[in-house]
Amino acid sequence: MKQKHHAWGWIPTLYFAEGLPYFAVMTMAVIMYQNLGLSDMEIAFYTSWLGIPWVIKPIWSPLIDLVRTKRFWVLSMQALMAATFACVAFFLPTVFFVQATMAFFALLAFSSATHDIAADGLYMLALSPKEQSFFVGIRNTFYRCGSIFGQGVLVMLAGLLAEGKIISSLKGNATLAWALVFYLLSTLFIGLFLFHLFIIPKPNNDKADKHTSAKELFCNFIETVVSFFRKNGIGLALFFILTYRLGESQLAKIAPLFVLASPEKGGLGLSTTTVGGIYGTLGVIALLLGGIVAGIMISRKGLKYWIIPMALAINVPDLLYVILACLQCSELWIVSLFVVIEQFGYGIGFAAYMLYLIYIAKGIYKTSHYAIATGLMAAGMSFPGMIAGYLEEALGYTHFFLIVCLCTLPGIIAAIFIKKQLPESFGKE
Repeated sequence: MKQKHHAWGWIPTLYFAEGLPYFAVMTMAVIMYQNLGLSDMEIAFYTSWLGIPWVIKPIWSPLIDLVRTKRFWVLSMQALMAATFACVAFFLPTVFFVQATMAFFALLAFSSATHDIAADGLYMLALSPKEQSFFVGIRNTFYRCGSIFGQGVLVMLAGLLAEGKIISSLKGNATLAWALVFYLLSTLFIGLFLFHLFIIPKPNNDKADKHTSAKELFCNFIETVVSFFRKNGIGLALFFILTYRLGESQLAKIAPLFVLASPEKGGLGLSTTTVGGIYGTLGVIALLLGGIVAGIMISRKGLKYWIIPMALAINVPDLLYVILACLQCSELWIVSLFVVIEQFGYGIGFAAYMLYLIYIAKGIYKTSHYAIATGLMAAGMSFPGMIAGYLEEALGYTHFFLIVCLCTLPGIIAAIFIKKQLPESFGKE
């Protein structure tokens, strides 16, 4: 009982600290750069590159086992992220802020990806299998709390600061408003680092693996990767993993920019504060509810039964953005409703996607193969997102969202073929 009480002391804050930097890099940065005058093409291209560390993190994850303890990596990455947030804030008022902040966002992305590896490893070392099962929902909930705080509360704070509603002298100064937000993030991570320095346990089995050489690790890594790509049906699995969210990968980059863009540019002209409230709060809650509903559905009838309806749930609501762009409807309740529907469908479809990654990873190397599968999942989001800005500026918002809807078709087709592979019972356990 004491161990479980102790775990309650550090697991919520650890996974809050894991989620927040990811959403700072992938969502907050998008809105910040739009506020600071960058084009949609620049924003989509630059910020999509920032997702690469989460794609390739399986490459250096073995080094986390070889060098120092998981606890050391967790604490050192939190300290580094605190410093990096401060550097982003410091360089925002400069004339070369794009180059400087992108460099520090890249460092933040690598630090966050490394923190993910170490945090998940510490979770497994510090808790028994029974406790791991008990806390899996808790850790996921607080990871999403990091999402709400980052792309919701902090984006709204930046908007209120820039509007002069908190500090009147900041009115119209988006640069300084965002700098203050990132200084706040730095302060928060200093606090998390100090808190975790005393509260995170020191498991006896959290030791550097000094008996395994770097050469052995490299050979094991190559063997693991090769065995993944030799799985039965891997071609169809790769097609599914890389196309299931092909439409969403482009929509996610442009949708907030569309809502923020002025009506003269074809957007809806909503404020940063409003966008933070819609996407960062209502949208995330809808996403969570969608995931919960999907879990209940799959547990009763299995993934095979639901895979096609869930593929439709994640993709079909993208049509709502075509309607918004055609009508340029900026009624707050309509925009909010459409975002909630789209994110709820995304939550349902994403649950099926993650469960399929567990299915494809099964076998002797299931942990490593799951890491490879999630890396491919991140690649399926990052690389298509790079061209989203080019497409939008060439076609306009309405035609871009139509292209997004066409891009959803391969994922739906892949789901039809994947259904034939899945056993009836998978997901009911």
